[in-house]
Amino acid sequence: MSTKNLKFFLFLAILINFYLTLSLTPLFNLDEGAFSEATREMFLNHNFITTYLNGHLRFDKPILIYWLQALSTIIFGFNEFALRLPSAIAATLWAGGIYFFTKKIFDERKAVLAAFFMVTALQIGLIAKAAIADSLLNMFIAFSMFSLYIYIKENKEKYLLLSFAFIGFGFLTKGPVAVLVPLATYFFYSLIKKDFKKFLKDVFNIKGIIIFLIIALPWYIAEYHQEGMKFIKGFFLKQNIQRFDTSFERHKGSLFYYIPVVLIGLLPWTSLFLKYLSKIKEMIKNDFVLFGSIWFFFVFLFFSLSGTKLPHYVIYGYTPLFIFMALAFEKIKSEFLFSLPFILFVLILLILPFYLKANIAHFKDFTRIAILTLYPFFNKFYFGILGFILIISIFNYSKEIKALILGFSMIFILNYVGWIYAHVRAIPVKQAAIYVKKHNIKKVVMYHLNTPSFNVYAKMLVEKRYPKPGDIVLTKITSLNKFNYELLFKKGVVALVKIKPKEKIKEPFNYKKDRRE
Repeated sequence: MSTKNLKFFLFLAILINFYLTLSLTPLFNLDEGAFSEATREMFLNHNFITTYLNGHLRFDKPILIYWLQALSTIIFGFNEFALRLPSAIAATLWAGGIYFFTKKIFDERKAVLAAFFMVTALQIGLIAKAAIADSLLNMFIAFSMFSLYIYIKENKEKYLLLSFAFIGFGFLTKGPVAVLVPLATYFFYSLIKKDFKKFLKDVFNIKGIIIFLIIALPWYIAEYHQEGMKFIKGFFLKQNIQRFDTSFERHKGSLFYYIPVVLIGLLPWTSLFLKYLSKIKEMIKNDFVLFGSIWFFFVFLFFSLSGTKLPHYVIYGYTPLFIFMALAFEKIKSEFLFSLPFILFVLILLILPFYLKANIAHFKDFTRIAILTLYPFFNKFYFGILGFILIISIFNYSKEIKALILGFSMIFILNYVGWIYAHVRAIPVKQAAIYVKKHNIKKVVMYHLNTPSFNVYAKMLVEKRYPKPGDIVLTKITSLNKFNYELLFKKGVVALVKIKPKEKIKEPFNYKKDRRE
């Protein structure tokens, strides 16, 4: 297949995966809801320096993604498309950066393949159109690293200054991690190349530092001016240092946490990643493969040692892997082994409904209700389309055709399964908010639930406390047995109720009986 045709399919993959599916589902909780609600409250408070979530200070992330979301909503309205659009644009530019960089240091065919592998990878598809900061951050990390590597090879200061600029924007997107990744990678690379003096000279480049400060510092100064030490403690100490030392919000895992994350997150290209690992001694003879390997393994090891573990942290090191995959693609000899990880993934999706049904009694009530909500979607279409994908993934084609089949199949499965999952929590929460707006309810209490997307759709703040008689309460279905209530709305795993006085004890909620009703 010609490179020109591959470029067309790359464009098509970006269009479908990053843009046409932007409004496919409501906002997911917790992260998408939190970012979007914080953006909404910027307009509510007329404050575009300090972010709030449900009326409380939010120091989780710096300001850039909120500004971009705010600008997008001004242009396109306050909706899922507008809130997710900045991430989609950042992911598109990220893919473009991979293409142009790979074309510069290798060739155009590898460049198209590397970008295609990035666009169609499972974890990239998840963050590329999510209303969160990660797509934007990964774009800036990639650009800063590409600029840094070109500077190392060509010794042209403009590329070093560009790297400082991109690090500055990354620092304005998610803080110190944007500095840490390029700094640590260059440090270890310079040690291996025995050029540590050059590393020190470049790190302390005065012009570069000034560029970084001009970009990143004004907002940090403005935020400190507004919030003082609360900002220092909330952002730098809590959200950065303590995240490494301790497990935040029960986001913990073993030292091996990121091994399955990487193997699953890189689907359908896991076999290419494994091929790179098997050939790494040979491949790191290439300077960029050495540089990119340091980049990936530093991120992998650093966050493996971190107290707080979330799947998307390791994506900070994925960019070079897509280029390595393009190099490894030439070395693939067995089409079946090339497809095997994806085939196993589809088989698991086909077996999953039967496993859930056979073990339904062993799950806790909340999970059991969630599974029952999914049952109607495990239908003939589900098994038919996944069965078809499985069959076409097994047949032999040219490597390029096989890559296109795997890539577009992954795009379909990601968005289809995501749409199904949305019926458990995202869609019910949005519909509960619509009910509140339709019935002109002015005050809602949220109990044993953390779904800030409700605030976004209902356009209100909520109280989080134990309910009192007369309160309108949004809660989990499994919490209803604590109250005497009037049911207003129920779908999926959430319910909206009005609390009655405790004149009598209501029977505990029975999910089987309620489902029949």
